Amino acid sequence: MRPFFIDIVKKVRFARAVTPPLFRRGVVITLLVITSFAACMPAPHYEKNEAIPANAWNYNFRPVFTFDIKDSNASYRPYFIIRHTQAYPYNNLWMWLYIKAPGDTVAKKARINVVLSEPSGKWLGRGMSEIYEQRMPLELGDSINLSKPGTWSIQLEQNMRLNPLPEVLHVGIRIEKTVPRG
Repeated sequence: MRPFFIDIVKKVRFARAVTPPLFRRGVVITLLVITSFAACMPAPHYEKNEAIPANAWNYNFRPVFTFDIKDSNASYRPYFIIRHTQAYPYNNLWMWLYIKAPGDTVAKKARINVVLSEPSGKWLGRGMSEIYEQRMPLELGDSINLSKPGTWSIQLEQNMRLNPLPEVLHVGIRIEKTVPRG
């Protein structure tokens, strides 16, 4: 009785001999085109995530995200990123944002509500197994425009009734450069 892997090796050799070189070249070219398109996708201007200690967000843990704006002719769009588990006990997250513009000595304070699930209980964002990630645009209004050149900082503080807030793994800020104004 012959081992089955000898038959597999013979089939692979036959497939290589029968496969036309143009087909193999086409596969390689297709992979190169796909890779080049993936490389051309815009990267964020800034993105950083902070791990929440012990996966429980305490009032005292206030991560700060500092980034530079150099192009005053462009618009920048801020996003809030959260990674939480399926066991997160609420369908939303209330937060305080402290935003400090270049040259300011005092940060502007804004309270925002981040909706994390549909009314039916289905989590928003992307999920894998028991972990969900959501990226939400931050609506800061006209009072805060991220076009002033210089160093900006955004500090996050959870503002829910429960402290510490369980099942929160990471929070972060992403800044995307949009089409130039004008």
